[in-house]
Amino acid sequence: MMNRRAFATALAAGVALMPYAAYAQSVPKARNVVLVHGLFADGSSWSEVIPRLQAAGLNVTSVQNPLTTLDDAVAETRRVLARQDGPTVLGGHSFSGMIVTEAGIDPNVTAVVYVAARAPDAGEDYAALAKKFPAPPASAGVVFDGDEGRLTEAAFLHDFAGDLPEARARVLYAVQEPFHKALLAGKTTHAAWRSKPSFYAVSTEDRTINPDLERFMAKRMGATTIEVPSSHLSLISHPQEISDLILKAAGHG
Repeated sequence: MMNRRAFATALAAGVALMPYAAYAQSVPKARNVVLVHGLFADGSSWSEVIPRLQAAGLNVTSVQNPLTTLDDAVAETRRVLARQDGPTVLGGHSFSGMIVTEAGIDPNVTAVVYVAARAPDAGEDYAALAKKFPAPPASAGVVFDGDEGRLTEAAFLHDFAGDLPEARARVLYAVQEPFHKALLAGKTTHAAWRSKPSFYAVSTEDRTINPDLERFMAKRMGATTIEVPSSHLSLISHPQEISDLILKAAGHG
């Protein structure tokens, strides 16, 4: 567990690791956005953000992350990236920050966006990093049926989607996509945020990823950062703020 002084020291140390901080506000204008969902969700979790980006003239694709292994998920994202014509912003929510970090080195990707997302360095053990911060409440709600993991209903409604209307949260729970245990074992071999402009949306009321861990990762990568008073699902509860951040990453801000 990281105390306040250690956290501040870590943030200060992170300044030396900011490969793109000086350039985060200057990004090429993109014509495409590719979005990736995380655990306990599917591609429709971006449904509040997509129309806002489309209204700005962007071509948007939401990847259906297979949630099997990190390699599978990265391969699916790369297939979608290969179909894009021209400069592309790659954004991810939650676990899919791992995918963004790995696949974001694609030459057509002009910026990477993290929404309450994991943002490991190349080869970093994310689980070990996360253990330096207090465990978020949702961790206790993960259950497994054999090799498939999911959130209990109580954890989903309270810890994952806590600021959504209950009726909406129950619909999302009903379409929850189980993930394979092997997915959690994957490690990134690249860190796109070291060479691409990076943007991060911290969810200040997050009970799925510790908000201070989100702040640490955003600071370490030198990301253009916003803080949203939201649960883990800021892309649904605060879609305008998330859309505005993606538009900024696409050079439309």
